[in-house]
Amino acid sequence: MKYKRVLLKLSGESLLGDNQYGIDHKKLKQYSEEIKSAVESGVELAIVIGGGNIFRGLQSKDGAIDRVQGDYMGMLATVINSLALQSSLEAIDLQTRLLTAIKMEQVAEPYIKRRAVRHLEKGRIVIFGAGTGNPYFTTDTAASLRAIEIDADVILKGTRVDGVYSADPEKDSKAIKYDHITFDEVYDKGLNVMDMTAFTLCKENRLPIIVFNMNKPGNLTNILNGVPEGTLVNI
Repeated sequence: MKYKRVLLKLSGESLLGDNQYGIDHKKLKQYSEEIKSAVESGVELAIVIGGGNIFRGLQSKDGAIDRVQGDYMGMLATVINSLALQSSLEAIDLQTRLLTAIKMEQVAEPYIKRRAVRHLEKGRIVIFGAGTGNPYFTTDTAASLRAIEIDADVILKGTRVDGVYSADPEKDSKAIKYDHITFDEVYDKGLNVMDMTAFTLCKENRLPIIVFNMNKPGNLTNILNGVPEGTLVNI
């Protein structure tokens, strides 16, 4: 096992599957099975999932909804996704705990760093919901912050492409894939790995990021076993 403790970052849009809105239950089940394989290999796993399949705070930028209110709505969307993922994981006999940055004790535990770490040590999957609990911060930033707080070895960013490219591979057939790239090279080339706040947090705390295709079966477990997949970003 290459890593002892990891944080998996998933986008809310990844749960769309073939839908235009909401949660594709086939996709949710697929991810749950991938996560189960990873946990059975012995890794301590925490998860942050976005809410873009339900609501994005930036949807409020036209002025109809105040930006701060919109961001809080986005945080609540992440909790909906987190609850769905928790239910799906528990349906296949995995122990989970959902911790949220906004208190809502009827459905989740409040986020406390020591409690989160203790759950991980006991072999439970920890899901972090509601972002950082603050507007103007993305779930990428929440993932970076929580990974640093729990002393994760790496952030695994699951996407629908198989790594970091010189351009969008879905739009540019000549885009070049990087197997390994440094934080400074990402800055210099203007590549989009995470939002700048999240990315800078990782760089300053020397926390590596692996960007990989979560939709390819076995990729997550392969990474945990040290098989090169996707793109490694580090110092």
